[in-house]
Amino acid sequence: MTAVVDPLRLGTRASALATTQSGLVADLIRQRLGREVELVTITTEGDVSSAPLATLGGTGVFVSALRDALLRGEVDVAVHSLKDLPTAPADGIALAAVPTREDPRDVVVARDGLTLGELPHGSRVGTGSPRRAAQLEALGLGLDVSGVRGNVDTRIGKVASGEYDAVLLARAGLARLGRLDDATEVLDPLQMLPAPGQGALAIECRTDDPDLVAALAALDDPATRAAVTAERAVLATLEAGCSAPLGALAEVVEGEDGDELWVRAVALSHDGGLSVRRSTTGPVADAAGVGHRLASDMLDDGAADLMEAPVRKQQA
Repeated sequence: MTAVVDPLRLGTRASALATTQSGLVADLIRQRLGREVELVTITTEGDVSSAPLATLGGTGVFVSALRDALLRGEVDVAVHSLKDLPTAPADGIALAAVPTREDPRDVVVARDGLTLGELPHGSRVGTGSPRRAAQLEALGLGLDVSGVRGNVDTRIGKVASGEYDAVLLARAGLARLGRLDDATEVLDPLQMLPAPGQGALAIECRTDDPDLVAALAALDDPATRAAVTAERAVLATLEAGCSAPLGALAEVVEGEDGDELWVRAVALSHDGGLSVRRSTTGPVADAAGVGHRLASDMLDDGAADLMEAPVRKQQA
């Protein structure tokens, strides 16, 4: 008689995007591991507060409650947007898998189908990200960059209502929600480098469950893992949270001697007036080292001083 295996309890935030992302991971687990999955909704600090993320502590506000539930044994697996994860390891928790990444670029959702360059001088553009705000200011388009909170529907609704002329969002979120048609422009990383880890998902479980750690490893995508490892090494070395105007993007590309990692990063003053921008290549197997060395070069160029400027005033 075949033993009955309990479903894996997968912890997720309650938002439409979070449950969609967790549903994608649940499907991967069912298809590749042959395990049934049930979603368990967890409320995080970032979900219940309307305050700007920078004032809540930035990185980690969407993560801690899920990790606590994991450590208490209330869930077996937790799924996060990888860009929300603190760079420091968490005791008792393993980053078991990083599945294949969605397109990490940012997009514009603007009225009348406009692109950034077509928006009139003084147009109100909403973003809750100091990284996006600083890079927008650096473009010198004369836009009124204002803070905004809320889920994808809320932010797009502010454009539809005329409260904002445009908002900036992650392309990955729109793609997963089936709302790419709302985007009026996909921004080239030359204009707008994404957040470290943007577009990637993190699958965590407890380190004291080695069988599950090993099983979930089958969901890992090596190229995505290498890219986000390099980006997070940049972030960790610069000691910057998500409230810092820092963008980083790594890609596995074909080099003369096989695959190599190409990493680009930028650190900006909050008004976008000053920046340190660098890129480098290195071995895929040394992803963390490549990111660390790039960030160290940026520090030598004064990156830390740029990020000590006061945080931009955020609006509800």
